[in-house]
Amino acid sequence: MSIQLLKDKRFLLGFSVLFCILIAAIFAPILALEAPGAMQIEMSKQGPSLAAPFGYDVHGGDIFTSMLYGARVSLWIGFLAVFISMLIGTTVGVFAGYFSGRTEFLSMRLVDILMAFPGILLALTLVSLLGPSLWSIIIAISITGWTASARIARGQVLMFKDREFVLASHTMGSGHSTVIFNHILPMAWSQLLIHGTFAVSSVIIVEASLSFLGLGATDGSPTWGALLNQGRAHLEDAPHICFFPGAAIFLLVMSLNFVGDALRDYFDPKAK
Repeated sequence: MSIQLLKDKRFLLGFSVLFCILIAAIFAPILALEAPGAMQIEMSKQGPSLAAPFGYDVHGGDIFTSMLYGARVSLWIGFLAVFISMLIGTTVGVFAGYFSGRTEFLSMRLVDILMAFPGILLALTLVSLLGPSLWSIIIAISITGWTASARIARGQVLMFKDREFVLASHTMGSGHSTVIFNHILPMAWSQLLIHGTFAVSSVIIVEASLSFLGLGATDGSPTWGALLNQGRAHLEDAPHICFFPGAAIFLLVMSLNFVGDALRDYFDPKAK
């Protein structure tokens, strides 16, 4: 990791928060105060205390435990959905930019059509059709979220495919796959990494929104969006039910955006 990047306060703050949330999610079974899904009806809506630092939800479940396991869901969906969507988008963008012609025209028109629809609305429609589940959210986000990475990949390919080192590789007899993987993609990965960082934060918000609307996990997996939905009717008598998941979403998204901003300035100083 570059020393210059480590000197960026935004990167340090964002990475520190992200690292803490990641560690908490990984060690959730150890850190959890109760078993996930355990309920104590008599403790319903009780506020924070020494026994339960985040209090209890409407059903008497420990919110701290739900937050730990909810972090697993948010991070898993965020990184997996972005990985799949960027894999699709990068593949389409590279082929479009490298081969041009009809391939570029058809793929970019498909991108224009998909980008004409609001992403959250399209994801909501797909999840409704597929049925509420975490895999439905991942599929919906992957299908609707690859367009931006396709545009970025295409732009990077167009920028580098006519450079001298690429033309020299062609002259030496290198095939298309060698040129793409050995010469073009290594030059484009930084922009894709920056986009991926911001994309994860967007996916986490989409996942929380869908879970808030009741289109999240149906197997009982705790999610931050479901906690927000549970507590919205009790903002006056039990505000802690909404406060902690809302704060967690805010911190996670903020940390990812800070890291993304720092990476953008590091790889492109002119962006400052």
